[in-house]
Amino acid sequence: MKPIGRRQFMQAAGLGGAGLMIGGAIEHAGAGVPIVSPGAVKSKVRVARIYLGVPHAHWPHPKMDLDAEVKAYEAEFDKRWKAFADVDFAVSELVTSQEKAVDAVHRLADVDGVLLMHLSMGVVPMLRKLLEAGKPTMLYAAPYSGHEWTAFGAIQREPLGAMMDVVLTSDFDQLAAAIRPFRAIHHMREAKLLNVTAKMRTPEFVQAVKDKFGTEIVEIGRDRMLGVYESIPKADAENEAKRWIDGAEKVVEPSRDEIVNSCRLALAFEKLLNEEKATAITVECYGSMYRQLPAFPCIGFTRLNDMGLAGLCESDLRAGVTFMLMESLCGKPGFISDPTIDESSGGIILAHCLGSTRMEGPDAPAAPYRLRTIMERQEGAVPQVRMPVGKKATQAILSTVDQMLYFTGDAIDSPDTERGCRTKITVKVDGDIQYLWQNWSQGLHRVTCYGDLRPDLKRYARFAKIALLDEARPVAEPAPAKTAQS
Repeated sequence: MKPIGRRQFMQAAGLGGAGLMIGGAIEHAGAGVPIVSPGAVKSKVRVARIYLGVPHAHWPHPKMDLDAEVKAYEAEFDKRWKAFADVDFAVSELVTSQEKAVDAVHRLADVDGVLLMHLSMGVVPMLRKLLEAGKPTMLYAAPYSGHEWTAFGAIQREPLGAMMDVVLTSDFDQLAAAIRPFRAIHHMREAKLLNVTAKMRTPEFVQAVKDKFGTEIVEIGRDRMLGVYESIPKADAENEAKRWIDGAEKVVEPSRDEIVNSCRLALAFEKLLNEEKATAITVECYGSMYRQLPAFPCIGFTRLNDMGLAGLCESDLRAGVTFMLMESLCGKPGFISDPTIDESSGGIILAHCLGSTRMEGPDAPAAPYRLRTIMERQEGAVPQVRMPVGKKATQAILSTVDQMLYFTGDAIDSPDTERGCRTKITVKVDGDIQYLWQNWSQGLHRVTCYGDLRPDLKRYARFAKIALLDEARPVAEPAPAKTAQS
């Protein structure tokens, strides 16, 4: 794998230097760590890369050189080194017999997932042995690898194969897609969400999240938050405010003082995340913390999302966990919204005063924005973002830690109207818009990311044993099968 330096690591992470020294001398928690998508920044994703082949097999050719096939695959990995910048291939070997497969299983204990490459006929016995490790496993099989594809579906339906998913394609970019669920598993296990609140919450959900994903949720009190805020030099806040003002199409309502205070809080969020080794923060801004901080948190949340971290409003812990999960899968921030329906377009309008300017990833160009007040409160400072259109989008929410509701669609408009929250996307829903609203549940907040995340969500859900339900389609997808250990 091609060696890369610190700056290239950050570029591969999609941060591109955006979070390194903005507004002063505060360096975010991920600096120097090679990550492609956020969620955790403590260590690399550990993946076992195993090639399965039998010498002199009839398919794809009896004279095929297995070592040469491995080198050809490794060249494809090297071409895509940015996509694997946060991956440690802790195991990388060719397995050619059941005995070698049994030996390889002993080296899989500490990996997040197993990526198998199908090279020739005759691999099913080896595959079965490797599946006995019980690890999340992605099997990549190109055309002409062998006839085993006819058995893969049946193996998936067995308890032994419940932790296996398969990619049958000649598209080598799918090698990178195949490890996304492993990345999300790893990041969620190391992730930490800070909840700034003065109201103690019941611990059941916090513990359920810890048990299911390994994710830690930590409460931060007002005094701690204020202390970090006061530690931010005012000159740094002024510089950060100038950056936001200069970058805006227009400053409509907020005063400069309001923007400066908001930017000082934004820098305080980053410093607090760094101190806590966390990558996500939420504030109970409409509850116990309303008017308890020197500014509203909206600019601070937008800034973190633009950097590839996570900031979200209203101490919505379910949305926060969903946000981190989806961001870990696709490397793009989410947009939490209060939706409204427009059947004339077959669409749902997603609206919120918190909008990120880099919804297509931290390394993507920033979308245009204006600086506005929060619509409902007519105070504070928030970027009103002109969201990208002509893109696929996926919206989801964890209804429980064991079920996720979602739907997909096309972003067809970014309405600019004084009605509703400042930032909006109209998404034309894939499916039945009436079925969607007639069966709506779980409140308003959902997390929307750009891109069709269905394949990634389905793979992750299979490994994490989460039932998926498409809210816009009447047929529920089957619940994940039980594993041999469950």
